[in-house]
Amino acid sequence: MDRLQAMKTFVTVVETGGFTAAARKLDVSLSVVSRVITELEAHLGVRLLTRTTRLVRPTETGAAYFENCRRLLAEIEEAELSATGTHAAPRGQLSVTASVLFGSRYVTPIVVEYLQRYPEVGVSCLLLDRVVNFVDEGIDVGVRIGDLPSSSLQAVPVGRVRRVVCASPDYLARHGVPRTPDDLAHHTLIQTTGISTLPEWRFHHNDQPVLTRIAPRMATTTNDSAIAAAVAGFGVARVLSYQVAGELAEGRLRIVLADYEPRPLPIHVIHREGRHAVQKVRAFLDLAIERLRADQTIN
Repeated sequence: MDRLQAMKTFVTVVETGGFTAAARKLDVSLSVVSRVITELEAHLGVRLLTRTTRLVRPTETGAAYFENCRRLLAEIEEAELSATGTHAAPRGQLSVTASVLFGSRYVTPIVVEYLQRYPEVGVSCLLLDRVVNFVDEGIDVGVRIGDLPSSSLQAVPVGRVRRVVCASPDYLARHGVPRTPDDLAHHTLIQTTGISTLPEWRFHHNDQPVLTRIAPRMATTTNDSAIAAAVAGFGVARVLSYQVAGELAEGRLRIVLADYEPRPLPIHVIHREGRHAVQKVRAFLDLAIERLRADQTIN
């Protein structure tokens, strides 16, 4: 058994999510892929993949082996590029993920700058308001807001954001400024259901949690529409501070209940490369960390 080829085949099966897709990508027959994986599992004495009629997923052991194989293959590629004298600039395909609004406002400019610097690299951006599985969806680098669960991913802190309540000056002039969360019962509320569908907003005051039941008149699935409604003077919205940085700076929105804000949420750049990241990933990490840490709207 060619161990290197077996590793490549296994990594491709995991990244594509199936034997047929892997065979297509590797330009070999389905039987070849099946035989290589069977021989690899027999050689290791463990089951690497869980197979069903609908999908193929790595086992817990397989997921760890996948990460190691992926890292080793990347290092081999780096060594070959270095030996052939083509190590001067990053090359290959990079996959990046972030939430929709943060991705469009903060990550996309970094991606564009990265692509302009390194013409031999391509980038796929997966901007979604959900947690993306790095292994299942083949992600190299991500930006996440909030506390991170324990995982094998590497995390670099780059900033923080606040969860703020805001309204337009016109609305506050007509309806008054809420001084405590209880005052929200007398205001028109706008809720983004993408964040939470619970009829409550959580606050913090004097080191104690404060839970306030809400009855929103407007519920929307996007932060953009919630912000637009607040700017139009319809009511009070609760969003993340970076999402309204421009509106606050221009005076189109004002923050209320600042004394009741929960603790800030951390922002991390996450990746799975360890200390010795391949060049295309390392170059993007360096640029993203520098740009995000320098942005005053999230620091």
